[in-house]
Amino acid sequence: MPPRRLRSALLAGAAALAVAATGTALALSASGTSNAAVLPNGFKSVGYMPSWSGSATAIQYSKLTHINYSFALPNANGTLQPIENTAKLQQIVQLGHQNNVKVLLAVGGWNDGNDSAFETLAASASGRSTFVSSMVNVVNQYNLDGVDIDWEYPDPGASGDNYTLLMRDLSAAMKSRGKLLTAAVVSEGGTANGVQPAVFGYVDFLNIMTYDGGTPHANYDWAINAVNFWKGRGLPKEKAILGVPFYSRPGWQTFASLVARDPANANRDCVVINGVNECYNGLPTIRRKTQWAMANAGGIMNWELSQDATGQYSAVSAIYEVATGGQPPVTTAPTTRPPTTSPTTRPPTTPPTTQPPSGTAWAPYTAYSVGQVVTYGGRRYQARQAHTSLPGWEPPNVLALWLPL
Repeated sequence: MPPRRLRSALLAGAAALAVAATGTALALSASGTSNAAVLPNGFKSVGYMPSWSGSATAIQYSKLTHINYSFALPNANGTLQPIENTAKLQQIVQLGHQNNVKVLLAVGGWNDGNDSAFETLAASASGRSTFVSSMVNVVNQYNLDGVDIDWEYPDPGASGDNYTLLMRDLSAAMKSRGKLLTAAVVSEGGTANGVQPAVFGYVDFLNIMTYDGGTPHANYDWAINAVNFWKGRGLPKEKAILGVPFYSRPGWQTFASLVARDPANANRDCVVINGVNECYNGLPTIRRKTQWAMANAGGIMNWELSQDATGQYSAVSAIYEVATGGQPPVTTAPTTRPPTTSPTTRPPTTPPTTQPPSGTAWAPYTAYSVGQVVTYGGRRYQARQAHTSLPGWEPPNVLALWLPL
């Protein structure tokens, strides 16, 4: 994937300007009381939080289950380089634990494509032993709940063999101490074979980086296919965490800055900025992915928390609302209708030959069958596909699902 450290460092200023421009306050101040996210069937909401961007007090702890502080970098001998902004890490641990959120240290990252330290340390028993000891020490020092290994990427062959040995040793060390071991992995393709199926038994779950691929970037069908690719390799569905981006491509606009430009952008997946078509995941797509993950995966992961919008436009909140079945805040319909996207298989658009019934009022979190008629905004719509409605999927906003009558 592209250089996340560089990407977010460049975007940090843009996000700050976006917040200032809208006059938006922090999404939630951190609470000192326990208010943990209660998600069904062990469903996970995992957020990466970079050391170089965002405030510890802006995190919506009550809507997350895990936070991965990013990144610590390994040395070739298995030791760790100094962790950046440890005061921020300590604050996240304190506030996270007050809200029953697990806090892990993410180790690695893109690092400008340089994974030579991982390659070297994993290639010898002594290097692996030193690295495992380094992980145990840092977990103890900062009262962490575990580590997330973000080696980008172990290649198939000897590198993959060494990765398996490293994860085996880390798993034994973490599990014997009641700690978590997770990892971030590439979305799909031949490189994925560097993560051997044996690793699936060593980790608590894998954060699948289902972004930076597909056309447009991180689209629904591509992301779902990527998770299914891992499940097809033998990864249990409860260990498959679907990743969503809080940024656009190709220009790396944060979701917060996109919403600051126009609140209607929250419900779009692409928008033209300075002549460039910037594509991302708007709230309807985030909700749709979450709904799929509830039935077919173990949770949702995001890169990354400092890029999220606030208030009613927060993607973290959208994930939480779908996962809990909670009612969303009252929102004002956008003044500009967002563009619609077609389903993978386009349904017929020919209206019925007989007059449909008058219909009932459209409502979120409702199961609709093909042909069912609803009313919204003084107009009738007929369902093109069977689906369960979600906030943001109002009929005029999602014409791929609803036929105006």
